Amino acid sequence: MPTVDMYNREGKVVGKYELDDNVFAHEINEPVVHSAVVAYLANQRQGTKSTKTRAEVRGGGRKPRPQKGTGRSRQGSTRSPQWVGGGVVFAPKPRDFSVRMNKKEKRIALKSALSSKVADNNIIVLDELAFNAPKTQDMVRVLGNLNAEKALLVVPECDTNTLLSIRNIVGVKAAAVNTINVYDIIKYEKFIVTKDCADKISEVYA
Repeated sequence: MPTVDMYNREGKVVGKYELDDNVFAHEINEPVVHSAVVAYLANQRQGTKSTKTRAEVRGGGRKPRPQKGTGRSRQGSTRSPQWVGGGVVFAPKPRDFSVRMNKKEKRIALKSALSSKVADNNIIVLDELAFNAPKTQDMVRVLGNLNAEKALLVVPECDTNTLLSIRNIVGVKAAAVNTINVYDIIKYEKFIVTKDCADKISEVYA
């Protein structure tokens, strides 16, 4: 089992923590991680963009000028793509951009992403992280003590004070155990997790 230092809110080492082999020491499968990131980004797209083709733009029924004799180029409609106010060539239409991955691939991708954080020494385990009231300033101080300016922080879903303390900090994102995804794990430099959440991650994704 990989063993990492466990820190307190002051950034001091207070012990050791053993991570689950099945989740945090998994073989890193880069192609599957890439597929998971592509799928995540594709699934964020709404696919609602729509532009009219020349067949859908109103007007343009009459030939704008004679075919010959004017010295100008021949034109058949004022709604052709080259005209101002004309239709769009290969106009984008509403479509579904979603990409599906099977459950085994998703699980392998997540384990690979978490294992890469351990391999790169970019995982920080905290003994506890709780606030009596939402206080962004206190959270900024904690992150400064941990030297984590760009981080994904995994917190309990019911910990409202911590979630509210994080949400206005630029470069930092909070996520519950059941909402973490491969893209966020890779995007943020540090992966910060309390020991309780680390146990729950091992329980859910092992």
